[in-house]
Amino acid sequence: MGSGGESRGAFCRGAPSVAERAAAFEQHLRRVQTQSQSQTDGESRGGSQLHTRKEGVHRASGPGAFGSSPDGVERETKAVPVTTHTTQATAATPDTRSVPTAVVATTVPTGPGDCIPTRATSISRSLERWNTIFERKIPKPFPPPVYSGESRSHSGVPAGSARVSSTSNAQAATPFEGAVLSKEDIFSQKKGQQSRPPQSTPQSTSVRAGNEPSTSKRPSDQATGRSRRTKSSRAMAQNGDDAGSVAMPRLEDLLRHPEDLDKIPALKAEYSRKKAAVDSQLREGLSNQLETVQRSISLLTEGQRHVSKTRDELQGIDKLCAESQTSVDDFSQIDKLARVQRNFEATLMMKKGLENFGADLAEVEELLKEDDDDLEDQPNLLKAHMQISKLRDFRDEAMDQIRRAGDSSSEATLMDYFQGLDSVIDWFDDHLGTACMNLIPLVQSDNRSMVVRLAVVVMNEEKNDEKVRALQEAQKDHKDLASRFKSMNIGPKTVRGYKEKFIQAIEFYAQNQFDSTKEDFLGEPDHLDKSFKWFFNDLFVVQQGMQSLMPKKWKIYQTYTNIYHRMMHDFLVGLIDDPELPPDNLLAIIHWTEKYYKKMSKLGWKQTDLVPNVLDNREPELIRQWRNIIIDAVNEWMDRIFSTDKKAMIERSPDALEPNAEGYFRTKTLPDMWRMLHEQIGASSASDRTDVVEGIIDAMFRVLKGHQSNWQSLIDEESGKYKAAGGDMSEGLQALQDWLIAIANDQIACIDDNDETGQIGYLTRFKRDFEPLVSPKYLASTATAELDALRDGYVDLSTHCLSQFVELMFTVDFSTVLPDFFTPKWYGEFAVKRITSTFEDYMADYSPVLHPSLTDILVEELSDELLVRYLSAIRNRGVKFRRHDPYTDKFKDDILTVFDFFQKYPDSFATIKQKWRLVDYLVRLLETDKTGVVAVYETFKTEYWDLQLSWVEAVLRSRDDFERSMLSAVKAKAAELSVERGIETLMSRVR
Repeated sequence: MGSGGESRGAFCRGAPSVAERAAAFEQHLRRVQTQSQSQTDGESRGGSQLHTRKEGVHRASGPGAFGSSPDGVERETKAVPVTTHTTQATAATPDTRSVPTAVVATTVPTGPGDCIPTRATSISRSLERWNTIFERKIPKPFPPPVYSGESRSHSGVPAGSARVSSTSNAQAATPFEGAVLSKEDIFSQKKGQQSRPPQSTPQSTSVRAGNEPSTSKRPSDQATGRSRRTKSSRAMAQNGDDAGSVAMPRLEDLLRHPEDLDKIPALKAEYSRKKAAVDSQLREGLSNQLETVQRSISLLTEGQRHVSKTRDELQGIDKLCAESQTSVDDFSQIDKLARVQRNFEATLMMKKGLENFGADLAEVEELLKEDDDDLEDQPNLLKAHMQISKLRDFRDEAMDQIRRAGDSSSEATLMDYFQGLDSVIDWFDDHLGTACMNLIPLVQSDNRSMVVRLAVVVMNEEKNDEKVRALQEAQKDHKDLASRFKSMNIGPKTVRGYKEKFIQAIEFYAQNQFDSTKEDFLGEPDHLDKSFKWFFNDLFVVQQGMQSLMPKKWKIYQTYTNIYHRMMHDFLVGLIDDPELPPDNLLAIIHWTEKYYKKMSKLGWKQTDLVPNVLDNREPELIRQWRNIIIDAVNEWMDRIFSTDKKAMIERSPDALEPNAEGYFRTKTLPDMWRMLHEQIGASSASDRTDVVEGIIDAMFRVLKGHQSNWQSLIDEESGKYKAAGGDMSEGLQALQDWLIAIANDQIACIDDNDETGQIGYLTRFKRDFEPLVSPKYLASTATAELDALRDGYVDLSTHCLSQFVELMFTVDFSTVLPDFFTPKWYGEFAVKRITSTFEDYMADYSPVLHPSLTDILVEELSDELLVRYLSAIRNRGVKFRRHDPYTDKFKDDILTVFDFFQKYPDSFATIKQKWRLVDYLVRLLETDKTGVVAVYETFKTEYWDLQLSWVEAVLRSRDDFERSMLSAVKAKAAELSVERGIETLMSRVR
């Protein structure tokens, strides 16, 4: 067993992956399918198989059996035979309750896929344990079922547990076959015919769930370890699920009772379905992997063939060289003379080149001068290029030789001698660059000759550059070898980069066009299509007229398209990243994307061919950005408008208010606010997207509601300054009241729709502006509710303004009159008459500047406030109603005075008259007998559910005959009464 452990450690360097376990599982299933047939025909009769006891399975295990290799890669090793000790198994009788044996491999796994972890052993143990439990639960006479495909020997021994002999040449099997039992194997052992445990081996090593070798005792002693093995098998099953392997339900949970045998067909179908799914995945993965491996092997074989062929050729060359040297006696002398002759010829050529350098340079200058007069055609372009190339090659060769000679003084002399060549090269490059910059116009003017000659020049330079780069790489990698070959030291020595300059010229030409387009676009965003007309014209010219004039390998049309598309991408992204970009321009860019790809498709390019996306797929982000620009503009405008109004109101600026055509006070900023909203709705309509418009309209609803809240807060703040104790009661009051009237008029102007005159309010115009731009669903579900809420808010705000107007009037103008009500001084004065006279003055002043629909509201506010103050005066200091005082007549006189004023407003008088009935209840509480007070209170409370008991107590205490029993009786009745709550009445304000 020690050797087996070493083998296990050698072959299983790392824990197998899920794919490896799945592959081994599939291999095992395939072998099990054929095992029944093979075992029935031969193995059950005379074939020898190795088997072990349940916990005596011989596995190759050892230290590091599931450890990782240093490089993390599972290694393949050759199979090493392992000698295992087996014991002849005999068939057990049906009454035998021994543990079934498991078939085990006798060879070491041959690859990583065969290194199966001990999870299989744990599963095997769980299945065998289930067999034992199952047989104990089934009565002996119960006949075991026979399933299709189950193979049994004539002796009644299951095929999976046939007799084996102790031999070293046993049939090989994989460890998985010995560790995991198939379903057929499990049920073939249900017959109760099991092999007896071997008696010759007292102990055997088994690999447990913890991957540690342990010594198993005899099968008779295994009952004590069942609970531990059950936990181990469950843990291994759970680990198998976590690892993503095939889910294997525990049979001990599925088949607990005899009637559970009916589940077997369904379980078999489920296992078959899972196996088919795993087989399909494995076949697909295996096919792909096999194709990749075969392709790689073909490439490696081809490479080896080329390497072998090259090696043979080099060996032949070396052999011929050696033979030629030995065949000629004077070879060294001849070789020396040949080198002398070559050096002499090279010296003559160098001398001739130096002598003719000036004349050749002058000739090139003449050619370039002639081309200066005809830059569109440049007839001498090819000739000049050829001459300049020769001069440059000659200079490079001369400078290279002088540098290798190490003569610095001669090197400086040569540099001065060749100095004039640089200016001529720059001259030629200028001509060539001019032609490259005007390549599109040359094609448009049908100057095909010039385009072809330009392409020839650039193509030759490109070839020279490729040769130079290749030689530089060769010299860098094989410096010694390169110095021995003259061909590697002749020709251009530096990379001149004319192809790169050609590409740069295309970019410069396009960049000039983009710069001009940017200026036009910022000025007129709606004309972006017109501004980019040149873009598509250039690509069309390249597609139709330039491709046939350029080398095919350049793929000039694709080159132009890639350059132009990249520059379009950079141009648009640069604009949208500019925080100062106006929203109109941003929207034009968003709309331009779709048009751009449509135009490019007409030129033969799909959107997937154009990389990167022209806007980096940021269209949704840009839509939100553009929408937020509109919303931010609306918020900014509303904040600025309210800040202006707030400052003017606090300073009581008279210039901030102005009468409209009808003479009603209005703020100057209201028309500007609605005009701004109208313009922003028009701007949002340019998006042609309902979702964008709806988002902007939602934002407008929010700011309009916020505007109402801001006004109400400001009104309360400014009015509170006059209500606070010790405040100045007169300064700026009239200006504040003017503001309150103007703000109230503004709210009515927002909702003032008159069908007779055809006049519509701002809110209705607002609805008509956005109604065609949103979806019907949004209009019905959201917009209608928001408009109704705004309309109610305008009514509430206008009413609040008039309420504050009236409160300021009572706080300032009647501060000295109200405290005298119901006191002895009240009987001798006409305080109510003074109040109504003040009402008349106010109405005379503000009726002309107040919207007519607000007049009735103002009158009702005056009546309500007067009634509340009148009833609340019962708490004034010194109030006491005596039986002999004429307070009843005084109450009547006050009411008649009030009615005399309010009856001038017939639309409101009926409502006002009904409210003043509260004074009658006050009088009844004062003049009723003590015993009748409770009845009066009950009637009062029934009609006015929000009657305050504290006020009733104050009224009762003002009677000269007040007794605590009266108050106690009223409180008792209040506790008994159960009044239904209704609409809030005026008594809720009387405390």
